[in-house]
Amino acid sequence: MAEFSEQEQIRRESLAKLRELGIEPYPAAEYPVNASAAAIAAQYDPEKGNFQEVCIAGRLMSRRIMGAASFGELQDESGRIQIYVKRDEICPGEDKTMYNTVWKRLLDIGDIVGIKGFAFITQTGQLSIHAKELTLLSKSLKVLPIVKAADGQVFDAFTDPELRYRQRYVDLIVNPQVKDVFVKRAKIIATMRQYFNEAGCLEVETPILQSIPGGATARPFITHHNALDIPLYLRIANELYLKRLIVGGFNGVYEFAKDFRNEGMDKTHNPEFTCMEIYVAYKDYNWMMDFVEKMLGKIAMEVNGTSVVKIGENEVDFGGSYRRLPILDAIKEYAGVDVKGMDEAGLREVCKQLHVEIEPSMGKGKLIDAIFGQYCEDKLIQPTFIIDYPVEMSPLTKRHRENPELTERFELFVCGKELANAYSELNDPIDQLERFEEQAALKSRGDDEAMYIDYDFVRSLEYGMPPTSGLGMGIDRLTMFMTGQTTIQDVLFFPQMRPEKTVRKEAAAAEE
Repeated sequence: MAEFSEQEQIRRESLAKLRELGIEPYPAAEYPVNASAAAIAAQYDPEKGNFQEVCIAGRLMSRRIMGAASFGELQDESGRIQIYVKRDEICPGEDKTMYNTVWKRLLDIGDIVGIKGFAFITQTGQLSIHAKELTLLSKSLKVLPIVKAADGQVFDAFTDPELRYRQRYVDLIVNPQVKDVFVKRAKIIATMRQYFNEAGCLEVETPILQSIPGGATARPFITHHNALDIPLYLRIANELYLKRLIVGGFNGVYEFAKDFRNEGMDKTHNPEFTCMEIYVAYKDYNWMMDFVEKMLGKIAMEVNGTSVVKIGENEVDFGGSYRRLPILDAIKEYAGVDVKGMDEAGLREVCKQLHVEIEPSMGKGKLIDAIFGQYCEDKLIQPTFIIDYPVEMSPLTKRHRENPELTERFELFVCGKELANAYSELNDPIDQLERFEEQAALKSRGDDEAMYIDYDFVRSLEYGMPPTSGLGMGIDRLTMFMTGQTTIQDVLFFPQMRPEKTVRKEAAAAEE
């Protein structure tokens, strides 16, 4: 049986008393809201006498009872506004139960109420709603954390990340600024969608459950389809399906996709994440770099009103043109080693000299990536396109037109983190099959992130895919950058968490 705190028990007793009075604490009828706190604050004009028939609803966040009159604070989606509740106004007859019993004794901070009345300015100059009618819309049985501010200081703030992420609903109630991040996230996606649509691209949907987890090098989540009696995988990327649509005759397609990778969790990685991928026929990676620069500049302006965004201690400018730096040149510049033309044995020796940790299963591609990750990534603060990756690192990318040992690929880095990955897409089916087979060989060596062979995708290329440029961009990380957040958990409504029982057991063990 559930155990309740003293305050929770009192609220349940109030709930019962409300029902005894014939007041339904969770009414089903529509409540005709016609105004918001923000709209009233922005548009109320005492001289015009507007907002004289206000119907507003929200959560009761404070209350000051002074005999036959009271003040409270109501919080709706847009913000907070003061309410003025006078006994004889909401109880015009002889029965004063609604004020004396319900308002003063049975309502609590956190309850959701509806107020009908009119806007006015108090003698102290405070915009308020004079209540003519009060309706309980939902009784709160849990006690909200009370966040207080005085003299520029915040007291009893709800800041524990474990509680904030696990109970996001409470976080949103008591930390209204958190909403701003998610409003900006929605604006980022809307701006991208408009940008792509204006470029003539079509938004599409592709399968989340896949028989072959393709399009990226990552460890998948595995499930089982009972009716078909086959294993299925949650997609790690939607790339191969989108390119099938290019084969089918669409010149530009994009998708905001939920992808899943059964890998580690940290401040910049969540096993479930949102990725946008776009593919445009008859374009190459040079065109895509220009396309991305313009898009990010537009997003920054739409979201923040400036191309310069503060990310941690850095001011990052998303406007203008970005540096384009070949990956092998980056390694030479930042690690001081020229690895051009090196075979696997040579790269292993370089990793040893540079104290880069590696595994026996790693091939040339992952060895180069390990060196780059340790010595170069954190130096790339301003938006930088790292370009021209070796073939071994890019199994889905067209070979470079000037050097067949390289590919026409770029990754965009900001503040030391990858934001986007893009190619001139490989459309040679024979070359593609050979690359898949090389990945299969790596998998046989123990690399469980190497790609599977997708024979159907190869078959689609055999029908002919036009020259195409593709881009994948992490929406969660982009939101982090555009809103100045330092952890991915702060841009996800409900980040993945350990089971609550596990957390409690670990806390108990620590106390012992």
